[in-house]
Amino acid sequence: MSETLKVDIWSDVACPWCYIGKRRFESALARIAERDGSALDVTVEYHSFELSPDTPVDFEGTVTEFLAGHKGIPLAQARQMQEHVAALAAAEGLDFRADDVRHTKTLRAHELLHLAKAHGVQYEMKERLLLAYFTEGRHVGHVEDLADLAAEVGLDRAETVAALTDGRYADDVAADIAQARTLGINGVPFFVLDGKYGVSGAQDPDVFVQVLDQVLADRVSA
Repeated sequence: MSETLKVDIWSDVACPWCYIGKRRFESALARIAERDGSALDVTVEYHSFELSPDTPVDFEGTVTEFLAGHKGIPLAQARQMQEHVAALAAAEGLDFRADDVRHTKTLRAHELLHLAKAHGVQYEMKERLLLAYFTEGRHVGHVEDLADLAAEVGLDRAETVAALTDGRYADDVAADIAQARTLGINGVPFFVLDGKYGVSGAQDPDVFVQVLDQVLADRVSA
C-alpha cells in the first residue's frame, strides 16, 4: 500500500519486555514480508515511558537487587525472574546479562531518543541503547556515556552533550508520559497501530501479524 503505516510504541530503555517486544514485532513484519513477497511500509516512533522514575542515576547495587526491592520479593525470586526473562530473550536472539547491567534512571536516555528522532535516527538510537544496557553493561544515565552512544549512530557528540545538559527535550518526554496516561497506558511495551489498534505487552509475533492484517484489511474496506 502506498500510505505509510504508523506504529507508535511506548517503551522504556530499562524494560526487558520492551526489547523482547521489539524483536517480536520485527519478526512479525518479516513474516508478512515473506508471506506477501514485499515489506510493509512502516514508520515506527518511540515514545517515552519511565517504569521507575524514582530510580537514582547512580543506583548502588545490581539490577536483580533493584527488582527485589522494587517488587518487595526475596532476592532469590528476583533472580529466578531475571533468568526466566533472559531465557525468553535468548529465544529472540538477545543476550541479557543481568549481572553486568548498570541500572539507572532513564530520563536522559529518553531525552536522547527525542534528539535522535529530530535527526531521523531514533530507531537506530533505541536499538543501541537497549544493547548497551542489557548486554554491554554500559551506563545509560550519564550525559557523557550517552553522548558516546549517540556518536555511534551518527549524532553529533557536542550537540548531544549540550541537549542533554540543558534539558531541551525534557518537555517532549513529559508530553509522551502524559499522553500515555491519557490513553490509559500503565505498562510497557504498548503498541498503537494506525492510531487506533492497541497491543499491550511483548506479544507473540503471531498476535502482531493478526493485528497488522486487521489494520490492512480495514484500510482496504475504508
